[in-house]
Parts: sequence; structure tokens; C-alpha cells
Amino acid sequence: MPQPDLTVIVVSYNTCALTLACLRTLHATTQTPFHTIVVDNASQDGSADAISAAFAGVEMIALSENIGFAAANNLAATRAQGDWLLLLNPDTECHGGAVDHLLAFSRAHPEAGITGGRTVFPDGSLNIASCWQRSTLWSTFCRAIGLAAAFPRSERLNPEAMGGWQRDSEREVDIVVGCFLMIRRGLWDRLGGFDPRYFMYGEEADLCLRARALGFRPRITPDAQIMHMVGAAANARIAKYVQSTRARVTLMRDHWPAWQVPLGRTLLWLWAGGRAASFAALARVDARRHGQAVLWSEMWARRREWLGGYV
Repeated sequence: MPQPDLTVIVVSYNTCALTLACLRTLHATTQTPFHTIVVDNASQDGSADAISAAFAGVEMIALSENIGFAAANNLAATRAQGDWLLLLNPDTECHGGAVDHLLAFSRAHPEAGITGGRTVFPDGSLNIASCWQRSTLWSTFCRAIGLAAAFPRSERLNPEAMGGWQRDSEREVDIVVGCFLMIRRGLWDRLGGFDPRYFMYGEEADLCLRARALGFRPRITPDAQIMHMVGAAANARIAKYVQSTRARVTLMRDHWPAWQVPLGRTLLWLWAGGRAASFAALARVDARRHGQAVLWSEMWARRREWLGGYV
């Protein structure tokens, strides 16, 4: 048979049932021939054996240690077939024709370089986290003092989320999220794939911003839709907050003017400290806030860790 023009890469970590559902819907909804590579990051739930047993055609790379999302995708890409790569999270399920539509859209928009689709939650409601605009000193300020949360539909005050845009139209964006990201293999190789410093979170932002620096303009299409649970692959909420904030600091260092970086780190310090103090006070009068108080207290306690970014 001819070599498929598309390789789908899934990186799993203790998500056996979710990854099996992801692969089932991928195969059931896609007509385009494709090659699938699953990298299992040393899961302890039997993922590698279960996936290999259920999908004989899937190329399994079972690792003995967790090397991180970025490095695992880089490893899989070295064994990819065809001209196109699709990065797909294990906690996703493809809707009808999602991959076919995204590949057609990508071919029709070579200027984009990197493309993505629309994501929804299991109940069908919009999940905005398929794409973002880049972080800036202004967006970090709005986030730190609560303007982004207070005015979520404002593109001026909530710029990273692009305000109230429902992801229901084609649009140029700064960042396509790695849960459903398509890129021509030649561009991936030109960029050197993901920067492995980004152990988890931020790697797709860095990739897209480096592509933009070369003149590409990532785009989103609503015709390619998947379900994304978000966070189902994370072990704990605090770990996600720490890792994502470390990534945010690293993105500042890599992509902001140098003079803005200390200001950005200070705003993140204020963001975490303010929430730790606020939720501690709220928890004293409302027991329902106890969980948030614990989370932000731990986040504040680990501030040296995330303020240092990834190195």
C-alpha cells in the first residue's frame, strides 16, 4: 500500500481508557489514510499493552521513563511517515470528519504553517482552549489584577482568550494548542520540533511563535471539531498550575523584550500572592473555598520554583 501522507502522534501518560477512546474515534471518523504513533511515557496503568492489543496497526513506543510531552512528540516525529503531522491529545475524541477537514484546510492555507480546529467539552459546550493569543505585558497585567476574569468577553481586557470569540469562524491566531495541532513535516523539521526545555505546557506556544517569526500565520477552522476534556491527563491541579506558570515565565524570557521580563515576573508574583491571600480570607467565612485556599497557598509556597521557569 502507498505510504500515508499523514502521521497522527498521541502521547499518553496513565490515560489508558481515554487513549483507547481517542484512538477508536480517530479511526471511526477519519477517511484519510494515516499512520499512528503512540508514545507511552512510562504509564503505570497498563496503557502500552492495552493499546497494542486493541490497535495492531498502531506503532507503539513504550518508554521506561517519563521524558515529557515535548520530547515524546519529538521522538515520534523522527519515525513519522508522510508530509503532515497531527498532534492529538489522549483525552480527546474526534467528531465526524475532523481530521479530514483539518488536513484539507491545512493544504488550502500553506501560509498558516500550523493549523487547528474547534474544541468542545463532553457536554458539547465550547472549550475555548484550542487556541490563544500570545502573552504580553498588558495581558499579564490584566490577568494579575483580575480584569481578564471580570471582563471575559472583552478582547481588550481578556486578549489571550480573544474575548468572546466562539471559535466559530476561521481566524488567524498566535497559538494553536497541541491537543489538536497540524503542521507540515518540513516546517516541523525546520523549527527543530518542540523545544524540550518545555517539559509540559508552553511547548506549542513556543513552536507557533517561532513559526510566526519565520512569516507563517497559524489559523483555526471551526469545520474541524473534537471533544477535549482538558486536564484529564494531569495528575493534580497544583502540578498543572506550577508547570504551566513555569512555561509562562520561560515564554517571557524567550519571546518578550528583555526589559519587560522582570515586570512580567513581578506581575505573576502579585497574581499568585493576591489569590493566595484572597482565598485564605474567603475560606475563613466560606468553607466551600477551602480547596481553592489550599491550592493557592501551595502555589505561593512554590513561587521560587515557577518564577525560575524552565532551564
